[in-house]
Amino acid sequence: MKSNPTLRSSRKLAHIKHALELPPGPGSTGLEDVHLIHRCLPELAWEEVDTSTSILGLSLSAPIIINAMTGGARDVTGINAALARVAAATGVALAVGSQTAALENPDLEDTYRVVREENPQGVILANVSAHTRPQDALRAVEMIDADILQVHLNPAQELVMPEGERDFRGLRNNIGAIVAAVPVPVIVKEVGCGMAGEDALSLAEAGCRGIDISGRGGTNFIAIEQARRKDTLGQSLVKWGIPTAVSLVEAAAGLKNCDIVLIASGGIQNSIEIAKSLALGAQAVGIAGLCLRLLLQGGEEKLRERIMTLINELRMILLLTGNKTPVTMANTPVVVTGLTAAWLKARGISVDALALR
Repeated sequence: MKSNPTLRSSRKLAHIKHALELPPGPGSTGLEDVHLIHRCLPELAWEEVDTSTSILGLSLSAPIIINAMTGGARDVTGINAALARVAAATGVALAVGSQTAALENPDLEDTYRVVREENPQGVILANVSAHTRPQDALRAVEMIDADILQVHLNPAQELVMPEGERDFRGLRNNIGAIVAAVPVPVIVKEVGCGMAGEDALSLAEAGCRGIDISGRGGTNFIAIEQARRKDTLGQSLVKWGIPTAVSLVEAAAGLKNCDIVLIASGGIQNSIEIAKSLALGAQAVGIAGLCLRLLLQGGEEKLRERIMTLINELRMILLLTGNKTPVTMANTPVVVTGLTAAWLKARGISVDALALR
């Protein structure tokens, strides 16, 4: 589609407005069907339990990424700066929003560069579309001295977006070219509709080092784009997608023989859901909408406090499930029931194996 930088910047501001106004969903994440097993004899002391972890060789205080949200409009520079300061204070990773706006208009680069200025030692993820030219993906990485590059896939959002992309051919090959062009690991991320196991495997075969499934149930960009429209087109699709819990298990099953980092995002709201995601196979979780709301409605300190609460509660849950670290949660028995279990069984994935490991 033909680029319009002014429209792109105004769209970024509209996305924030509607993300704050619209509740998560309306489709469920499926995480309510996932149940951790309490261990009354955990054989652990509090001081033995450590939430720190690493993804792609990069150390984090906890398996949490403040996920891609914004950038590319002058008015959001302060938001990105605040998010970067919170990430630095809490030791979690931070992903910027799509950098396409700055790739088209260098005057907007500082709306992204501010994250590295405010967080010079932290783990920062750059972000581009799967349509981006490989040489521009490299520019995005260099723009913020990123440690990782997120490449996002969002066909459903684009179709509902009035000015969105309509041609999705050749994206896998382009992702492979991006992988070859950049000096950092590439994580491919959906944008709220989840990934099927087949697509996760295809992306791994294209050379990406990580998958962020970004399942249904969180910030709903179909609903956001529909709210921007002047008509009803897209209203029937607001529940479209694969629920977060289902997509996570599907991807884990599809990638079982691959050395791939799996990230869960899409509607994760609390420490219990972080722990459930780790038990289903994620090495880390991404949280976007919750962080944006807390920052804009409660301020920087409120967001920092919430993230520290998430980390401390995760430490409690690790102990209560008999785990010293987030990594060992992947071997923890987990009971999956309801529609999530039915979906997984229909797709040939054993929920009994998850419960009996």
